[in-house]
Amino acid sequence: MQQTAIFGPFFALMGLTLAVWIVLYARRIPFIRSLGDVDLSVPGEFARLSPASVSNPSDNFKNLFELPVLFYALALYLFATQQVDGAYVTASWIFVAFRVLHSAVHTTFNHVMLRFNLYLVSCLALLYIGGRAALGQLGA
Repeated sequence: MQQTAIFGPFFALMGLTLAVWIVLYARRIPFIRSLGDVDLSVPGEFARLSPASVSNPSDNFKNLFELPVLFYALALYLFATQQVDGAYVTASWIFVAFRVLHSAVHTTFNHVMLRFNLYLVSCLALLYIGGRAALGQLGA
């Protein structure tokens, strides 16, 4: 398998982050403009006033800088150490696909249990990638 195959899901996840960023500002800017003379410099005021349609994309964007950071690090590690194989690439695509689904739910109708289950599957895929890489590094 070509070692660069890991960069398909790597860049797809970056694309998701960019897409959520665009949605965030597409919703946030009109909302801010609609507020008029509200003093948003007061701590917590923006969060208090923001409806879910504005706050959820922001929360999701922040979430894309949590566990995905581990994915990026692992993908680079696997590439640098020439360990990319079909199982890693498949697990990476599963991770990304379920992150896409998670983001879609989070930024739209936000059904919490569905979102949690999507998140859980992505976490299990990442756990497989990280656990397998760690065991390989330890020689197990």
